[in-house]
Amino acid sequence: QVRLVESGGGFAQPGESLRLACVISASMHSLNAMAWYRQGPGKERELVAQHISGGSTNYANSVKGRFTFSRDDAKNTVYLQMTSLKSEDTAIYYCFVNQLYGGSELRYWGQGTQVTVSS
Repeated sequence: QVRLVESGGGFAQPGESLRLACVISASMHSLNAMAWYRQGPGKERELVAQHISGGSTNYANSVKGRFTFSRDDAKNTVYLQMTSLKSEDTAIYYCFVNQLYGGSELRYWGQGTQVTVSS
């Protein structure tokens, strides 16, 4: 069982920045994909950024150029740096990982962290 614990959410005004962190209770080397999703009020959950280990990072069009995914393997942590925040970025943000284990792919979600952008 892999546990994901997000932090860094909170309140921001439009144009400000926040950085989300997700601490993962597993070796980063066992993960073949990591991602951030979000679910806004009355909306479906959507992919924000997806990182394929050893590969590239893809971003939703709505956040390209403003959000940046990063990872720190020494800390078993992934981050989402969010800049130039907009009111439409208001959502619960979820960390997600896909783990290769015993020939299977196991998927895990964090509990979510609220981000509210408002003036």
